[in-house]
Amino acid sequence: MRTRRLRKQPAALEVTAFINLIVVLVPFLLSTAVFTRLAVIELTLPAQNSKVEQLKQDNLQLEVVIRPDALDVGDRVGGLIEHIASKPEGYDLKRLTALLQQVKAKFPEERAATVLAQPNTPYDTLVHVMDAMREGHTSNIDGQVVKAELFPALSIGDAPSAAPQKAK
Repeated sequence: MRTRRLRKQPAALEVTAFINLIVVLVPFLLSTAVFTRLAVIELTLPAQNSKVEQLKQDNLQLEVVIRPDALDVGDRVGGLIEHIASKPEGYDLKRLTALLQQVKAKFPEERAATVLAQPNTPYDTLVHVMDAMREGHTSNIDGQVVKAELFPALSIGDAPSAAPQKAK
């Protein structure tokens, strides 16, 4: 007896509806996507043994301590340089920049500084202080205001709990 085999035809995929869906969906998703610009500030953390390290007298170790009521600018070796009290509207960042420009004039090769903040310091405040420390504005011979680099190599850390003694 003869057996009869059926010949199977390969099934054709119907992808027209799927392609139509993709053609509509991709532009819609691209038009509703939120594109954000991320700004990155390179930071270095202080060494774990930075409290014990030997510091040179002629080497500047600039620190800015963010306190709830003031900014303390000092040298790790020489002590407090200036205590900048806060204004009613916030920290006096213009005074901080002016002071750091004076320090930069005395130490033109120095690029490193440390920002010490207390744990409850708002992130926005920390960024504004870091921006004030990285660059300032100065006028050139023509009277044009130009940006001047102050201390772009910033390190961050925890502020000591007690306020240092006032400068004499």
